[in-house]
Amino acid sequence: MTSPSIQFFAGLFEEMSNVSLRREVRTGKLIVVLQFEQLKAISGFNSFTKQSLNSLLLIDEEGEIRVTPSGTKFIFGGDEGDELKRVDCKFVVDPGEGFDRIMRFLHRYADANGMEYAEN
Repeated sequence: MTSPSIQFFAGLFEEMSNVSLRREVRTGKLIVVLQFEQLKAISGFNSFTKQSLNSLLLIDEEGEIRVTPSGTKFIFGGDEGDELKRVDCKFVVDPGEGFDRIMRFLHRYADANGMEYAEN
């Protein structure tokens, strides 16, 4: 059984800290926002030394899911405003089978990493 993983760059396994699911009111599109407190992809100039996947790669026992982020947001804080607090990576999911597959991945990732579901 393959442990669920997330990669921005080949061989760099990221640790997601949170996820939120949203529905765009006007279009009904399903939006997934993955949150990371840190990214190995940006530490130590990994973006220059590792092969880019040109997408976000989600891997679990069912195989690979490649998604193209529609936006990545870097949130900074601290006294000087230069401390990375988190990174939000957003992508759109097709309803139906595509959404079901993403949800299965997210449940497996949560189970493997001690995360729990909570509603806002």
